[in-house]
Amino acid sequence: MASDKDLKKNVLDQLSWSPNVNSAHIGVTAREGVVTLMGHVETYGDKLAAEQAVRRVKGAKAIANEIAIKLKTDAKRDDEDIAKAAINVLAWDGNVPSDAIKVAVSNGWVTLSGQVEWYFQKAAAEHDIRRLMGVVGISNEAVVKPKIDTDVIADDIAFALNRSWFDTKRIKVTADGGKVTLSGKVETWSDWEEASEVAWAARGVTAIQNDIVIA
Repeated sequence: MASDKDLKKNVLDQLSWSPNVNSAHIGVTAREGVVTLMGHVETYGDKLAAEQAVRRVKGAKAIANEIAIKLKTDAKRDDEDIAKAAINVLAWDGNVPSDAIKVAVSNGWVTLSGQVEWYFQKAAAEHDIRRLMGVVGISNEAVVKPKIDTDVIADDIAFALNRSWFDTKRIKVTADGGKVTLSGKVETWSDWEEASEVAWAARGVTAIQNDIVIA
């Protein structure tokens, strides 16, 4: 296992290496596998990009993202401007059903609501909003309500994990309706995230609890 000093250095190197991360004002601490990100960036997307970069670092078991968002003066937008931009970007995204997602904005924080049939539609809506200037955070409260029989979800996900080279003896899948629970062990954050992504791709999934341990 990497020492705290080595982990911190690896995280800083990864942040500098990632082309979509401006690490000039980002600080890092590491303690027993827990990485804390501090400092400030200009957009919500930059904050998330930094967190995603850290998840690719071996030895990072958990992340506390305390990065603040400091917008440039000329980049500031009022809530009405952000709401209009959000509605427009959602309308142009073919992955988001027309008029399915509702938008509310308060002090730069965007709340998404509504109902879709697939998780990827909910995720696409959030991804669209992340890129908007002036957004400081997102609450994605859109509900996934599929129109199918959910009895075979666990088996479908287990087969999909097996196709993705996961050792299904190490990962267990259970489902209660559309609510899926993953448990077991993987070696890296990327494996942990991929298992979730594979599960979310199953039609009928409405929620996932990923209890997989990184060990």
